[in-house]
Amino acid sequence: MDDPQPQPPAPPDPRDCCHSGCTYCVDDLYQEELERYRVALKAWQARQP
Repeated sequence: MDDPQPQPPAPPDPRDCCHSGCTYCVDDLYQEELERYRVALKAWQARQP
C-alpha cells in the first residue's frame, strides 16, 4: 500500500503579504494549511508500524 508521508506546505514569501488587512491574508491561509498538514501527519504517523 502506497502511503507517502504528508509534506508541509511551503511558507509564503514575506513579499506575498501586502499588510493591508485582507480578509484572506496569505499568512492566514498558510496557517490553515499548516494545521491541516499537522493533522494529516499525526494520522499518517498513527498508521505507521
